[in-house]
Amino acid sequence: MRRDPFKYHRSPRGVILLAVRWYCRFPLSYQDVSDLLAERGVMDRATVFRWVQKFYPEIASRAYSHRGSHRGLLLKGSEVEPIRSF
Repeated sequence: MRRDPFKYHRSPRGVILLAVRWYCRFPLSYQDVSDLLAERGVMDRATVFRWVQKFYPEIASRAYSHRGSHRGLLLKGSEVEPIRSF
């Protein structure tokens, strides 16, 4: 079992995930994200920067760990057949 990466942070887990998700998904600056999160108590763009630097690798590894390699497979009914390339 992995340890909780949000354990020693003052901000709730949801706020941190939201900030990292917004920064990585949309073309926003750290200042833009901190302005959007001002009502949730995050006032500094440096905080958002540190969160992205710390949590993005962990979030990406958890998000993409369930994805398997499906290249080269053709699903036909219930059988899986490899696709031959020329």
